[in-house]
Formats: sequence, C-alpha cells, structure tokens
Amino acid sequence: MNVPANLFYTKEHEWAKIDGKTATVGITDHAQHALGDITFVECPPAGKAVKQFDRYSTVESVKAASDVYAPVSGKVIKVNEELKTKPELVNQSPYERGFFACIEMSDPAEKAKLMDSQAYAAYVKELEK
Repeated sequence: MNVPANLFYTKEHEWAKIDGKTATVGITDHAQHALGDITFVECPPAGKAVKQFDRYSTVESVKAASDVYAPVSGKVIKVNEELKTKPELVNQSPYERGFFACIEMSDPAEKAKLMDSQAYAAYVKELEK
C-alpha cells in the first residue's frame, strides 16, 4: 500500500501535506481504490472557511458518492481546477495531481489530531483484516 511518509491522515482516509501554515489536501490511495473509478469531484470554492473533520467536498465514483472531510481548519486558498474536467486524476495520482485544495490553516496545532504515515498504514491494515 502506498502511504507517503510526509503526509498526515484522517480515519476517513483524507490526507494533508503540511508546509508551514498551508495544507494541500485530498483523499488517500486506499480511499480511491475503495471508491473505484472517480467520475466527479466537487471541490470547495476558494475563500471558503472549512473546519477540521467537517464535510467540505464530495466525490462520486462508479460505485458511490462520498463526503470528503477537511483534515484541517482554515480558508481554502487554492482549488485543483483540473479535477473539473479530469476527475480520474484522483485515481491516477491521489497524492500529487489529484489533490483537492490548499487550505491556509487557522490552527496548526490541529496536526496533532491526525495520524502520521506509520499510524495510518497500521490503521488501514487493521481495516483490511
């Protein structure tokens, strides 16, 4: 399973790459595999305020529609516009080109509520039993 070491994770399978006060966010490789072929991504608009663990986006696949929860609180400062026409990027490159948005974090201490890569890998391993 592909679990990049420089990211932080939620139990709902979202990730955050934190660089200073900015978090780039998306769904994990595990989540995109579980959903199957992604057909639509509703990204939050730039300027939207999001709260940690609250729904901020929706993703649809051939199997289901799923809510996506913000791994951190703050203001959306960038949206991945490419997902509007190429939602399959979430399947092809969930940690790079398939990111959903960048959030200017309002409380960097929230990172402590997220799992590191080792904890997330162990969490997913338990789920797969």
